[in-house]
Amino acid sequence: MPIPLRTRHLLWLALCCLHGCARLGPDMAPQREDWTASWRSEAIDAVTEARAQPDLREWWQVFADPALERLMAEADAHNAGLQIAGLRVLEARAQLGIAQSGRFPQVQQVGADVLYTDRRQSGGRNPANSRFWQYSANFDIGWELDFWGRFARAIESADAAYFAAQANRDDVLVLLHAQMAETYYALRTAEARLRIARDNAALQHRSFEITERLFRSGQTDELDLQQARTQYLGTLSTIPEFEGQILRTRNALAVLIGRPPGTLPNLPELAAHEGELPLIGRAVLQDVPANLLLRRPDVRAAEWQIAAQSALIGVALADLYPSLTLIGSIGWSASTLGGTPNNFTLLGGPSLRWNVFDYGRIRNNVRMQDARLQQLIVAYQESVRQAAREADDAASGLIKAFERDVILRDAAISARRSLTLANALYREGYSDFQRVLDAQRALSAQQDTYLVNRGSAVSNLIALYKALGGGWHTDQMLVDAATRTQMQQRTDWGVLLDEPRRIPTGAAP
Repeated sequence: MPIPLRTRHLLWLALCCLHGCARLGPDMAPQREDWTASWRSEAIDAVTEARAQPDLREWWQVFADPALERLMAEADAHNAGLQIAGLRVLEARAQLGIAQSGRFPQVQQVGADVLYTDRRQSGGRNPANSRFWQYSANFDIGWELDFWGRFARAIESADAAYFAAQANRDDVLVLLHAQMAETYYALRTAEARLRIARDNAALQHRSFEITERLFRSGQTDELDLQQARTQYLGTLSTIPEFEGQILRTRNALAVLIGRPPGTLPNLPELAAHEGELPLIGRAVLQDVPANLLLRRPDVRAAEWQIAAQSALIGVALADLYPSLTLIGSIGWSASTLGGTPNNFTLLGGPSLRWNVFDYGRIRNNVRMQDARLQQLIVAYQESVRQAAREADDAASGLIKAFERDVILRDAAISARRSLTLANALYREGYSDFQRVLDAQRALSAQQDTYLVNRGSAVSNLIALYKALGGGWHTDQMLVDAATRTQMQQRTDWGVLLDEPRRIPTGAAP
């Protein structure tokens, strides 16, 4: 059946309008900080080296600790914060689908009515009663043409928000892996300090027993006995503190991997490396630090948020201009009342709407969106500076921890030698017992300080990898199988639960 000439003209006008659509508002430009092009950190250069392995995405492999790698895999699979971040990606994906519906007719309504009428008239010259059914059906359509890019900008904003959600999930991975490593090595540090405390308590207990025998035999006074007892009990009192710290740290690890407190998996590797603290000399990087800072997930998320907000300015600007909508309606009505004709109605044509008197509401909305954009730009600039500060601070802390490590190791060796000499002099009667107590106290303090500094060095290395945005990789899907099944039973998700497209790391909006 040929299309009427008038209908062809309307279709041609609609296509011309769609083809000539303009996008109001600013186009997003990639954010770049000029100072990053020439930024160098002597501290970072001193503690990093360029190697292919281990990959920065899985930097914890530098420790070559099977227990840590098992715990990282458990956290990727079961951590609640990571699961929530994945669900937020799905939420943003659904929001993008809502925005994309603006490409199609906004009004598509089918209506139908069946009405029964019982009409009774009394009095007058022609009283009558009538009972009849009335039927009607209609289909209405309205399509606002995206002449000013309102819907295109809304899609652009939702698309950027979707990628920002992905970058935020990557940032959760960075924070999770860093927190896992920090907590794990806090456990190892506490175990090592507990071992040292027990060793020193055993050493001081032997001195206390010897002093007690000497006091009972009348070879020494009570002061030496009480001083030895005081020092032994003081060291002994630190053991419950370290044991409590170990329990709390193990509970923290259990929660990070999605388990109840007290149910840390019984890994053979976990017991095999008890109290071991590595000392890694350098961090391994595959790019210069300035580029790594700009690829940090939180920095990328901030840039995508700028892109999303920039598009909203165009959405707000479109309200200043008239909107052109193609409307149409097809209707049919009939009645069982005798002598009443059936009706068929076909309506169609353009509709123009223009809010010309808004008393500054629209323009102030544009200004508000622009102010929000500028806030995000400033926040992005600050996040890059903060990232550089965190990386430089961590590298500086690592350097100083290495310097202290050499000094404290020599100090611990000297403290042990001093205790040996003090014991020998005391046995020969050339010194009093106070020098033995001082040597024992110095040995305990130096060994504990040495372990604390070794833990600080590991913590600074982890902080450096974290500051450079390492650790965003995982083999886990956005939603695990059990959660996927639960959501599909509750709601028809279509294809949205499939793994979504990802933008390459470091790509600009």
